[in-house]
Amino acid sequence: MYKALYRKWRPMTFDDVISQQQTTETLKNQIISGKTAHAYLFTGSRGTGKTTCARILAKAVNCRHMKNGNPCLECDICRDADSGALTDIVEIDAASNNGVDNIRDLRDGAVYTPERSEYKIYIIDEVHMLSTGAFNALLKIMEEPPPYVKFILATTEIHKVPATIVSRCQRYDFRRIKPADIADRLKYIAAQEELDLTDDGAAMIAKLADGGMRDAVSLLDRCSVGDVQINEKTVSDAAGLAGQEYLFSLLEAFSAHDTATALSVTASLYDMSKDIGRLCEELISQLRNIMLLKVSPQAAENLVICSADDMQKLTDIAANTSLDDVMSRISILQDCSDHLSRAVNKRVEFEMAVIKLCGNINNTAETIDNSEIYDKIKQLEDKIRNAPVQVQQAQNNIQPVPEKHEVLTASSPSADSDPVPSVDISRLRQEDLIPCARWDEVLEEFAKVNPSVAGSLDGSIAATAGNYIFITSQNRFFITLFKVRENALSLGETIARVLGQKYIIRAKCSTTMSQQRNMAEMLIKKAIDSSIETAVDNTN
Repeated sequence: MYKALYRKWRPMTFDDVISQQQTTETLKNQIISGKTAHAYLFTGSRGTGKTTCARILAKAVNCRHMKNGNPCLECDICRDADSGALTDIVEIDAASNNGVDNIRDLRDGAVYTPERSEYKIYIIDEVHMLSTGAFNALLKIMEEPPPYVKFILATTEIHKVPATIVSRCQRYDFRRIKPADIADRLKYIAAQEELDLTDDGAAMIAKLADGGMRDAVSLLDRCSVGDVQINEKTVSDAAGLAGQEYLFSLLEAFSAHDTATALSVTASLYDMSKDIGRLCEELISQLRNIMLLKVSPQAAENLVICSADDMQKLTDIAANTSLDDVMSRISILQDCSDHLSRAVNKRVEFEMAVIKLCGNINNTAETIDNSEIYDKIKQLEDKIRNAPVQVQQAQNNIQPVPEKHEVLTASSPSADSDPVPSVDISRLRQEDLIPCARWDEVLEEFAKVNPSVAGSLDGSIAATAGNYIFITSQNRFFITLFKVRENALSLGETIARVLGQKYIIRAKCSTTMSQQRNMAEMLIKKAIDSSIETAVDNTN
């Protein structure tokens, strides 16, 4: 019976695992010294060797003839473990066995000693899929397991594993496998399987695998049933890629703002049943390469994986494109990629992105006369810029004698509690008033007591003379609010609590009704014209 290549060529010892030396060497040293932990947690992206290393570790700690930290693969323990016949190594898929009852069964079985091996080992794959109840059931036995029980947990989403579980394990992070290492491994497998894999084909598979060895070997397996020679074109066809010539045609059309060509290429790719989502990812990848070439050509030599011809094409496109345009196009394509999964018609969604990438969406702005709009905006800005000066001049000219202005008196609940005036306000002069240094404290405290009313006092000032306090506010609505007895009383109590004595309150507005109406109209015009300016900028 045919066996898939990714299963056939799964590493059997730690020495076969690639790009994870920092983990495999540590595990081998622990096995050699006999200082293995009771619980391990392997985390990393898919296809990086987590489950493989868990199986190797389970075999190695039980192997009868361990060789330098690796299982011998020859004893009965190793052979039965590889065939799945060893009952002392229990592998659980948490994605389909994630309930509390499944973990209770595990916990009940853990009390029994191993049948043939030194340790009973539980490998729990995709452990982040366990329910909250299952994690709680697992917690106690993981903290204090029997001396003959070990746990190996594997997950691709470490953030979903409770901290109480993580803290009881030795954690090992598996890195994405380097493309060069993947390509070398693929060429070795191809040689053993008598497949004609070219260097550019191996490099293309390694690039598409995105750091996962399993994906790479699976793609090689798919390509092996096609052409006799597995080259770049074979891989592109098997993976449903757009092809480099189509990608460069699109990138050049974006730089030339040639919407017609870009849409024509898109239609051709769609007719060939190319995956739109994959096309988006490929364009983002190539634009990333262009971005790196723009930022640091020297570093890009190591970070960009492509042939010499493709590198020359990328360099030419980078020379004709600004960095801002490149980053803007990446952002548009990332948004398009996010929307594709929810789009009713993926082709329409991608074509909208293509039109944006070519920059021709702004043609609708040609009929707008910008000069007239800018003149009106400048006139309004000049009026608003002068408005605060006019208000300040009006404040400086206002005398604090209440008889000449609209006033408000805050009286106490009973006449007996009203303070007796200590000065004759009819004879007060400007220089007799003392600014209230703690007025900000009064406003802060009043906001806690009566927050719905306190906002009308924003920007107000206060001054005292004897046991009188004079409040001047720019907001005329303040006078209306404090004609309500309860509001005036709460303000008076707050002033007394902060300043330490009761005051007779006099309040006024520093602007007239007509002044406030004019200011409101100008602010409204400013808001409207600002939105017009924003619309104009977006269409340019």
